[in-house]
Amino acid sequence: MKTITRAVVASAVALTLGVGLTACEDDSSRGKETKAKERNYDQLVANQPAGRMEYSPTREAINQWVKTWGKRGKLSYVYIQNAKGEYGYFIMKGLPVARCEMLTPTEKVDSSAEGKVVVSLPGMDGVYSAGSMCNAYYGFDATTGAYIEFTVGTNQSFFLFDKPMTMPEYASAKQLGPTSVQNVKK
Repeated sequence: MKTITRAVVASAVALTLGVGLTACEDDSSRGKETKAKERNYDQLVANQPAGRMEYSPTREAINQWVKTWGKRGKLSYVYIQNAKGEYGYFIMKGLPVARCEMLTPTEKVDSSAEGKVVVSLPGMDGVYSAGSMCNAYYGFDATTGAYIEFTVGTNQSFFLFDKPMTMPEYASAKQLGPTSVQNVKK
């Protein structure tokens, strides 16, 4: 008897869900265009399915990045080019970090009877951030531990290496921080 009752209940639930989902179909212009886009995508996938790879150069590059930068004490050589084409450099412990990077979540979703709302959370320093400092980077000098911060943008670019560069534009770069290439070669 329990088996029959379970089967009847399961059938009723499935029928209710099926009717409910059918009733929720969107006949608006947006709904029709969404359906057209999905049909087109389904046709493209059927005619041109995604290929399979035996090997992923992207995964290899990510793994090499992890191998390179996952070492404690690894130095980074940050070369900065200004609008005039002149180069300078910093040598830092580890990678430069974007100011908008955080160790803790910056938002949470609060739910109530009225709906859901995204609420900002304070950072580790107890203040709120707009997350707008993604073009500012910071780190610490390789030998002195001095705090270094720099900004990149319209007229300034930076190039990051795990070794000092010997190409002419880099070899003649001006030392911008406390540590020189000669300091770390010793």
